[in-house]
Amino acid sequence: MPWALALLVGVLVPLSAIGGATIGDSKTAAADHLATVSRMPKLVLVIDDLGQNAARDARVLALPGPVAMAILPDTRNATDLAERAKAAGKTVMLHLPMAPAGGPYAWQPQLPSAELDRRLTSALAKVPHASGVNNHMGSQMTDRQQPMASLMQQLQQRHLFFLDSRTNAATVAAATAQRIGLASLSRDIFLDDDPSPEAVAMQFRAAVQLARKQGSVVMIGHPHPATLALLERELPKLAAQGIDWVDIGQMIATRGNRAMAAHGANGLYR
Repeated sequence: MPWALALLVGVLVPLSAIGGATIGDSKTAAADHLATVSRMPKLVLVIDDLGQNAARDARVLALPGPVAMAILPDTRNATDLAERAKAAGKTVMLHLPMAPAGGPYAWQPQLPSAELDRRLTSALAKVPHASGVNNHMGSQMTDRQQPMASLMQQLQQRHLFFLDSRTNAATVAAATAQRIGLASLSRDIFLDDDPSPEAVAMQFRAAVQLARKQGSVVMIGHPHPATLALLERELPKLAAQGIDWVDIGQMIATRGNRAMAAHGANGLYR
């Protein structure tokens, strides 16, 4: 039945060509999309001071994207929240108290290095699954070279990153991390030093503008009512505004441990 074979070939060959074209077009479209996303300004969001209020913690956990959750170790909900955050695919961070903060885990200038190391170990045990650390307060600690060198060495041995919250303009924390090649970032914008709705909205706009200006932004917020309301409203709109909300690991890779212009020169921290 040569005619039947010819008919079959006549049908299948065009279909295979169409299928091949469709697959090829799909791959091209996917590549174009990835290229577009790679050029978009990047934004990282960290929420500090978690573990103190279950209702607000739950709202942070429900944010629709790669929020990094910085959990205080001396809070009632610390361990449970870290477990839930890990299960939800969020980045878990230890929000390490530092002077002038007090408490059983706080790093303070008068303490010997062995006690500082013990407090770090204990704090990490309270916040399981932490992949990095940032400082809670710390204006009396992050400007001290020796304890910051000790901290960065400890984090490097544990394969953890460091985020300098920059609560002191004279901080040496990020520079110390950079010198030893520890994966690290520095905060660019605090969302809610003033927790009023108007001020939080203004800071969020400033963060988006800074991301467009320098290619990326690291912003830190807190679980204040106005902050949570704004994030729930505005975060889903970021992609449409041309902003790529990424997890903190991707931002570390994007910045490559280089300082932004506000924090140094030629990529080196001051």
